[in-house]
This record gives sequence, structure tokens and C-alpha cells, in this order.
Amino acid sequence: MHFNPYGGPAALVAADLVNAGSASELLDGMVGNGMAIQALTDDEATRIADWAHHLRPVFAARPENRPELVNTLLAEAACRPYITSHDGKPPHLHYSAEDAGPVGRVRAYTAGGLAHLVCEAPDRLGICGREGCEVAYVDTSRNGRRRFCSTRCATRVHVADHRARQVSA
Repeated sequence: MHFNPYGGPAALVAADLVNAGSASELLDGMVGNGMAIQALTDDEATRIADWAHHLRPVFAARPENRPELVNTLLAEAACRPYITSHDGKPPHLHYSAEDAGPVGRVRAYTAGGLAHLVCEAPDRLGICGREGCEVAYVDTSRNGRRRFCSTRCATRVHVADHRARQVSA
């Protein structure tokens, strides 16, 4: 059973933020992964998009370099953790102050999520292995050997490799 939401959904939010191309995609990534943020102002969306630029290097880095990068994120985003109960949920831990607002909450949530993932499974995040594709992903597969953002990118690479072998044979 997975008790800590910061290692799973929060890391997925981080990947969605890195991949977002618009304010609505930012919000969709947060809401789709369980964050209780209903709307963003233009300023909040801009600040969260800026934060996403700080998240991307974690996905692109080698696993042994990720702790230092995440520690920097934690230093930028960290607040004192506290226990809260809201929206009918049982008591749970928050990493940002109650009055942090959406930007502070997103920063603390994603930094915390990446920290848990880097400590528990540092090889389970990355950037797509298809040349020209820059999509960040969190590997939620059973075997943990994902190299591509989607089956579409994986298929393109495998078909190109197959065709290259046929030509050289």
C-alpha cells in the first residue's frame, strides 16, 4: 500500500508541469493528479511555468546527480511540514504553509514528490529517449525499464531501428 502521496502523484504533477505548454495544461496536470487547485491567475500560471523550468533538469539528469538538484528545489520551495485535515480528508501532511497560495503549494508539492521518488527509485524518471522528443515522464511501469514518454515514441524508434537493420542487411 502506498501511504505517501508525495512520491507518486506529486512526481506526476512535476512531469506534467514540465510538459505543459499553456496555463490550462498546467492546471489540467495538477487537477488530474489530485491537487485541489480550481483556477490560476495569469501571474500564478507564469510563476508555476517558471518553476517547471527548474524541475526539467531533474528529469534530464543522471540518477546519481538528481539528489543535488532536488535539494536545490527543496531549499527554494521548502516550508515546515504540518498536519492538516480539510475537504473531509483524514489528517495528512502538507509541505507548504496554509497561506502559501497555489504557487507555493505547487513548488513544495513537486519538490517533495521528486525528493521521495529520487530517494526511493531514482531511475524511474527521465526524458523520452526518442531523438527530438523532450517529454518528461515518471516511469510507473511494473518493471521500471521505461525509456520513452509513450508507446508512440517507442514504436517510432523501434520501427526506424528495424528499417535500418533491413537496409544494412
